[in-house]
Amino acid sequence: MVTVKDYTGLTSAWCPGCGNFGILQAVKKALVDMGLEPWQVLLVSDIGQAGKLPHYTQGNVFNSLHGRALPAALGAKIANPELKVIVIAGDGGAYGEGGNHFIHTVRRNHDVTYLVHDNQVYGLTKGQTSPTSDFGFVTKTTPEGAPLPINPITLAISVGATFVARAFAGDVDFLAGLIKAGIQHKGFALIDILQPCVSFNHKNTFAWYRERVHKLEEGTYKPGDKNTAYITAQEWGDKIPIGIIYREERPTYEDSLPALKQGSLVDQPIEPHRVEKLFSEFV
Repeated sequence: MVTVKDYTGLTSAWCPGCGNFGILQAVKKALVDMGLEPWQVLLVSDIGQAGKLPHYTQGNVFNSLHGRALPAALGAKIANPELKVIVIAGDGGAYGEGGNHFIHTVRRNHDVTYLVHDNQVYGLTKGQTSPTSDFGFVTKTTPEGAPLPINPITLAISVGATFVARAFAGDVDFLAGLIKAGIQHKGFALIDILQPCVSFNHKNTFAWYRERVHKLEEGTYKPGDKNTAYITAQEWGDKIPIGIIYREERPTYEDSLPALKQGSLVDQPIEPHRVEKLFSEFV
């Protein structure tokens, strides 16, 4: 039987008190609760403090370029749809450098789970503003304050996401439950995780979030209503909703691929003769 020890990797180099610790703990708990063995899971990340999370686990890991984790993850999922593919990125890589990949992955509904460590700064490169930094947030690179941030939740819903959730790194059990739900969802699942950066963001702290986050009530809140979800996603300030904000069922991109009708590509026989005619055209 799989245990948390099976997913324990290298010793962390994160700052003491970093919100990433809660996310790592929640990922391990979710995978163990689901009974998934490390060989059944692929963790794909890019560069940054968030991107280090797979290093602190055991199993299949792929590190990509900054902002380019999704393309690598999608290739792996298409080649082997049986893998549970979890993509790890920070808010800079996910919504800045990787913003274009994010939008098109959402609309095609690839069957992967995207965990975005949203600390509202670039933590690894010493605290520059990110796409989600609060309006007016002052840093060394924005002494006059940051411009208007993007809202990744409303963005995801508007371009056709089928599973959109927000979580708080300070509530590990709740986050683990959302990660499980995201993995179980057939389609693209975004979980934007509010992750305090204790070194470079002294505004959006653990205390600041604990005063504001509130869980959407199961049975009362209806995540299948897109209009309600869009309105809920815009709540920010004194009250910040966490939980599954929007969910719907729609065929995945992988469902539409003829090459997968006969099963996983990694399980299909290699038949070189099928491409000999194509290669002969270039002789």
